[in-house]
Amino acid sequence: QAQLVESGGGLVQAGDSLRLSCTAPPRTVMWYTMGWFRQAPGKEREFVAAIARSGHTAYNQDSLKGRITISKDSAQNTVYLQMSGLKPEDTAVYYCAAAQPGNRASEPSSYSTWGQGTQVTVSS
Repeated sequence: QAQLVESGGGLVQAGDSLRLSCTAPPRTVMWYTMGWFRQAPGKEREFVAAIARSGHTAYNQDSLKGRITISKDSAQNTVYLQMSGLKPEDTAVYYCAAAQPGNRASEPSSYSTWGQGTQVTVSS
């Protein structure tokens, strides 16, 4: 079974930037839709961004507009989430996930494989 491993989280100050990484088994990043989600305490898991096999990207424009970029390096089997202008409300556990192509990228139920998450804490 595919294993996804997130890294790059930590404690940052408001306004800082952070890049999260998700390392996947070989060919996963190449063939699957890769997504990032986040979950804050007491809240539902929220879609952040996704990148399709083709490289097409999708973003949560409501809460993260203009502040995030998802990218991938298929040769390195890694997906990245670049975040800038971080706010305290961005504090959450950030999860990487993989979905079969063709499923709705913004829906957590589309994803069959999840990482354990990396904590991002933004102080004011």
